[in-house]
Parts: sequence; C-alpha cells; structure tokens
Amino acid sequence: MSNNEQVIEAQGLTKHFGDAVAVEGVSFSVGQGEVLGLLGPNGAGKTTVVKMLTTLTSIDRGSATVAGHDVSSDPERVRRVIGLAGQAAAVDEKLTARENLELFARLYKLPRPHRRTRIAELVEQFDMTSFADRPASTYSGGQRRRLDIVAALVVEPLALFLDEPTTGLDPRSRAEVWESVRGLASTGTAILLTTQYLDEADQLADEILVIDRGHAVAADTPEQLKKEAGRDVLEIHFASDTDLTTATGVLGQENTTIDRAGRQLDVPITAGAAQSLDLLRRLDDDGVTITDFQLRRPTLDDVFLALTGSPTIPTGEARQ
Repeated sequence: MSNNEQVIEAQGLTKHFGDAVAVEGVSFSVGQGEVLGLLGPNGAGKTTVVKMLTTLTSIDRGSATVAGHDVSSDPERVRRVIGLAGQAAAVDEKLTARENLELFARLYKLPRPHRRTRIAELVEQFDMTSFADRPASTYSGGQRRRLDIVAALVVEPLALFLDEPTTGLDPRSRAEVWESVRGLASTGTAILLTTQYLDEADQLADEILVIDRGHAVAADTPEQLKKEAGRDVLEIHFASDTDLTTATGVLGQENTTIDRAGRQLDVPITAGAAQSLDLLRRLDDDGVTITDFQLRRPTLDDVFLALTGSPTIPTGEARQ
C-alpha cells in the first residue's frame, strides 16, 4: 500500500434501529498515517459508525472498505487488518501487561515464534517497561488505557479504531494516551478516533467529521472549521451573578453562550474590535462590573455551537 493511499473508506453509511435513525448517508476516508476525528454529541451515531466499520453491526445501506476489503462481504479479512479499542477497557486486570498481550496474540493467532518479539517491541515502543510485569489492577487510568490500545496493535493493524479512548481519564492520563495516538499515526497507521472532547479532536485529528443526529454536518481540518465559523468571540467575565444577569439582558441571548458557574458570557463577534468596544461600553453604561475580557479566535466549541446549536458536547452521560 503506497503512501497517502486511503485505508478506510465509507460511502453513504446508513443504519436504522426500527424507526430510529442511528446513521444516515455518512461518507469519509482515512489515509495512511492520518487521524480522522469523529465528533458529535452523545447519541449522534459515532459508536454506530465504528461498529459498522469493524463488522460488529451490519450496514443497512451504503458501503465500506478497510485496506481494500469490503466490510459487508469480507468481514473476516477486515478483522485481520484492524485494531479496536472500545469505550470499556478489554484487559484482564489479574494479568500483567505482558500476559495480557500474550493472550491477545494467541486470540489473533499470531505465530508462536513471533509473539515474544512483538510483545517486547510494543512494551518498549509505548514506554511500558516500568509497569509491564505488574498486574493491571495496579495501573493508573492512563496506563490501563494505554495497555488497552496497545493490545489492539498486536497484529500491526493497518487501521485502528479508538472509540472515546480517554473518557473518564484525568488530564495526565489523557496526555499519555494522546502521545500514544500521535506515535501510532507517525508509523503510518490510519486512525479513526471518536471523542466527546473538543480539545482532543483539535489536538489529534488531521481532519474532523462532525455528525449530529446521525447526519454529517461538516468535514474539514480543525483550523479550517474554526476559520469557517466566520466569527470571533468576545469572552467576558463578571464580578457577580447580578452583573451576569444584567449583561445577558443588555446583550441578548441569541447565539450567546452563558456559563453561570463561571460568570462568563461568550458573545459572537462579526465586526472585530469596533463591535467589541461598543458592547463593552453598553455594559459599562448599564453599570455592569466586568472583571476580565478578551477577543479571541473561534474554538471547536464555538464551531460545534454554530453547527449543532449545542454549546458543548455533554460529558458524563450515557453514550450511544
């Protein structure tokens, strides 16, 4: 397979569960060494897309191939060239990292002479030497998740599917997983990453596909999506809840994001500094006390608000 060749290709993927539309007409591709971030709110259809591509659920309409193998007509060959790390860790906590990897190597039917060499390579490559011989029950969240991802790499997959790999992890553990994902991409693995964290997609993805209610609503690079949001954001912080309430009444709530806990308003700006100064003067004339403000470029949070009408992707809820 030559450089830049598409490894994962999906055309018009569609899946219904009874009368409920899970995914409708979603298309995308992922090349060697690329990371596609599949971004959307809970229930948008992200996990359903992953399950179709990894042969775990059937495709109602449309088609998909992985490394040239048709997902529907040749699922066995597809399973030989992919790795999957789902939302729940699949490792046995009574076993060490090496023992877990040995177990997965046997499940994948890796030839015995190759197992020990491959496991040693993975332990070193992903900096697991310090804990590889301890039971997984003693690992930190980041170490356990790293092992889960590495277990999906035993057969050197051409395509890796990571379904919300850092959900529930602390910032340090998330950073460890991010480092692993970047390393995988640098070796040429095609990665499809679903996430509920906007900053994660911004950090890791070469391209982002935003889906909402099963439909694709945008696809581009993180920078281009932010650019196409077409607006800067005036972020204003207030001294009191009363100031926040007054400011909301003065400026209106249309397309404005309100963070009551943080006493903050994010106001879309289309006319740059002049519009920002005018809004700040209006608040000052109404006696509103502002503790801080900044005019900033859009983030993926702002893009998501513009595309889906939701101010952020919910966390801590049941996922699809």
